[in-house]
Amino acid sequence: MIQIQIINGPNLNLLGKREPEIYGNVSFEEYFESLRKEFPQVSMHYFQSNHEGDLIDKLHEIGFNYDGIVLNAGALTHYSYALADAVKAISIPVIEVHISDIYAREDFRKISLTGENCIEIISGKGLNGYKLAIEKLIK
Repeated sequence: MIQIQIINGPNLNLLGKREPEIYGNVSFEEYFESLRKEFPQVSMHYFQSNHEGDLIDKLHEIGFNYDGIVLNAGALTHYSYALADAVKAISIPVIEVHISDIYAREDFRKISLTGENCIEIISGKGLNGYKLAIEKLIK
């Protein structure tokens, strides 16, 4: 069975509550359950942390054993060289996802340090970006 890990970074635990005009009104836990139903052939796991080191530890833990990672590092995307290095150091494919279009927002958001080490960046597709990433990883 294909194993995919979804990793969400800072403030993504507030999906459904935080700025619903940008991020929508569905919690990630609700959305994750719908993904599990849509992809029954995938062993799907979810991890979220507001702490950079926890995200790096998770990448190290599963980065050589799973079939793929969907990563939304939140604001760490734009300034964490340590997280970018962790993505570069692992051997499995990583697709970066952003709910909003980072290229249409503030200037600092247009830079993705982590994305430079990912096989693709999906930006601005809402929560559907996670589904698109999973589809690409299972092909």
